[in-house]
Amino acid sequence: MLHKYDVGDKVSAEDEKVLIAALARHPEGDEKIGSGIAGFSVRTADFNTKCFWVNRTDGSTMKFAHRACVYGKVRPG
Repeated sequence: MLHKYDVGDKVSAEDEKVLIAALARHPEGDEKIGSGIAGFSVRTADFNTKCFWVNRTDGSTMKFAHRACVYGKVRPG
């Protein structure tokens, strides 16, 4: 799903449903969700990669690793 978006794109409403369900499985999901989800976008991340960012209802944003939603805590390195 990530690869169909370019950096700076807003995630579609249909894909948001999938990301909300995935984020609920993230080991730090409550922290990532914070004040609530206003939507998702694709932005750059570490090492010039792209990833999903949760846009919160309070205006803040936070990146999250979609792999952690599937595999649990991501090992460093």
